[in-house]
Amino acid sequence: MSTIERTAAGTAGRGLVVPLTLTIICGCVISALSFGLRSTFGMFNEPLSSTLGWGREIFAISIAIQNLGWGIGQPIAGALSDKFGPARVLVGGGLIYALGMVLMSYAGSPLGVHMTAGIMVGLGMSGCSFVTVLGALGRMVSAEQRSWVMGLGSASGSLGQFLVVPLGQAFISAYGWQTALILLGSLAATMPVLAASFTGAGSVAAAQAATERPLSFGAALRQAFGNGSYRLLVIGFGACGFQLAFITVDLPPYLADAGISPTIAAWAIALIGLFNIAGSYAAGVLGARFAKKKLLSVLYVVRASSIALFVLLPLTTTTIFAFAVIMGLFWLAAVPLTSGIVASLFGTRYLSTLFGIAFLSHQIGSFLGVLCGGWLYAATGSYVPTWWVCAILSLISALINLPIDEQQPAPAPAPAR
Repeated sequence: MSTIERTAAGTAGRGLVVPLTLTIICGCVISALSFGLRSTFGMFNEPLSSTLGWGREIFAISIAIQNLGWGIGQPIAGALSDKFGPARVLVGGGLIYALGMVLMSYAGSPLGVHMTAGIMVGLGMSGCSFVTVLGALGRMVSAEQRSWVMGLGSASGSLGQFLVVPLGQAFISAYGWQTALILLGSLAATMPVLAASFTGAGSVAAAQAATERPLSFGAALRQAFGNGSYRLLVIGFGACGFQLAFITVDLPPYLADAGISPTIAAWAIALIGLFNIAGSYAAGVLGARFAKKKLLSVLYVVRASSIALFVLLPLTTTTIFAFAVIMGLFWLAAVPLTSGIVASLFGTRYLSTLFGIAFLSHQIGSFLGVLCGGWLYAATGSYVPTWWVCAILSLISALINLPIDEQQPAPAPAPAR
């Protein structure tokens, strides 16, 4: 993409000129940091629970709260980003995220971990997540480039997962889990600095949206919830959240129960991130050429098949890494496809809000996935039942996405005079 410059009004009549290419790069780094840091939380489950003498379900509840907080906060962050521009939302989210990670290292009670790892990190994520970044970038580029840039932003989140998870495990091994949280929280504190590149993005997005059919905020919400395809998309996205959260949080202890080294578990999660760089980018490119709903259905069928094989085959380094590679190719690939369908249905004026609502369904699924993993483990002593729930939900989601109509609905006729 060629460098495009935009100007935002500044103080004393001076403008701030920021290349769009630079904004895209900074947005991708924010996406990498926010998602990569979140992906490390599964590595803290065992050491934190062992040190404090808790069962694993305590930490699972904190991460469930985190996912729910992220989901509830995301539509609000999206609405604020649509109205005031993304820069302030990204700054505020990054600060809360960083503070939550640092304070988590001092939490010595379940309530303290629920408040920090759960509520603070969850709300912080809603402000500085890849969802906020994608919504902002998707409004700043042309329709032809939108699927591509959303794939790039999603792929960056996976790059962060690949880079940050091994780093987090190295910090835990070298310094202990408490110091590791402080170091990772310091890394999160760089996101507000990067968010400065989005200054003036709101005016550019507004100019882009001005070329679309005028629609008020309330009318956009009524149109979205009255659209059967949007409702199906939102419901199907919940299965994605269930799977991703369960695997991120419970894959390390699942492998530990089988005698697998924590280093192997960390690299498995990192490999998911590495291969999803290609998977998310490919989803963005393919989404511009083929029906996104069909790509989503294929994605969910492949996930279901890979989960079933992972449970049925013996756990070896080869099968673990093979599972990580296959899941990685389809890990965040649903994000550019889902957000692309939202943009196709309703335009970009309220893209951050409407995709944020869809993402709430994703995070409700994440909340249930983490809770289900923790509760079923406490009841049965095994994570296997939850793996099968993941596979079944994936097949259901594949079917749900097929009837979706990706075309923007025709405008309502003007009232008779």
